[in-house]
Amino acid sequence: MKARLIINPISGTQSKEGLSDKVKAALSPAGWEIDTVFTRCHGDATRLAAEAAAQGFEAVIAAGGDGTVNETAAALCDTPTALGLIPCGSGNGLARHLNIPVDIDESLRILASEQPRKIDYATVEAAEGDRVKFFCTFGVGFDAAVSEAFARQPRRGKLTYLKTTFQTFASFEPEEYVITAGGIVVSERALLVAVCNASQYGNNAYIAPGAKIDDGMLDVTIIHAGSPLSAALVGFDLLVGNLGKNLHYHTFRTPSITISRRSPGVAHADGEPIDLPAELKIDCHPSAINVFAPRNVGPVKPFVTPVMAAMTDLRLAVNKIIRRAEHRFTELTEKS
Repeated sequence: MKARLIINPISGTQSKEGLSDKVKAALSPAGWEIDTVFTRCHGDATRLAAEAAAQGFEAVIAAGGDGTVNETAAALCDTPTALGLIPCGSGNGLARHLNIPVDIDESLRILASEQPRKIDYATVEAAEGDRVKFFCTFGVGFDAAVSEAFARQPRRGKLTYLKTTFQTFASFEPEEYVITAGGIVVSERALLVAVCNASQYGNNAYIAPGAKIDDGMLDVTIIHAGSPLSAALVGFDLLVGNLGKNLHYHTFRTPSITISRRSPGVAHADGEPIDLPAELKIDCHPSAINVFAPRNVGPVKPFVTPVMAAMTDLRLAVNKIIRRAEHRFTELTEKS
């Protein structure tokens, strides 16, 4: 297995020092030949992944956050080169949906033991005929405004994201949207409209609890405009996987959709803000990218799935602390 490892050295909150050696140590015994490269600026991951696909690499491994994963995956769509994930970001939406542990050692076990599976991706038409690819979620409205504000923050992490969310909500005004899908036209004043290939934004925030990433369909989530109290309840249900019971939530499935708004503006694709036209045409591309991931991804169960995910995160965090302590102890022992 010839693979290119693309590392974003500044994504997320953890150091990537020694990551290349760790990947080689874990995968070389399984027959992997690893070529390591580092990103330096926006767009590098796409260029480096495209080079690998053109040169016949069998896999490209993205080590970074959602932005790095999106850039890498975008170059591998409709190619035989498979995507591998080492989630190192603050959200890790695609990895979490695919049940890939947000831990370097455990994600490497997935790469060593799993065979690639086919999943869908989606595109939204941008200016001049370009199409922006996304793999988890696309959105307009409040979530796009939060993504734009979060991108300007000097620090990442859950606390920064929560703070940005509250600050954005204080001044946000819902917009009017015209949504066209399957011959049906709906006009809606909404807090947000999200078009989802996967079930969550990241950080176990389930915006489309019923979404499947390999069914050839997009799950459209509309959060109706309401009061601050209703928005708070939406936020709670988002975190516990219970949006299906919320009165301000509406969803349907479609292979393609058009969203029209009054003027061009910000949207987000996998959490990355992007300026797009007023009319947005979005399509699903079924089974068009290969990814190393478990095949036993079950449905989101309200309360149960988020609690299990939180327990897994806690276990991984404790294991990481123990590994650091053991490493530090070994260093001190060797010095003495």
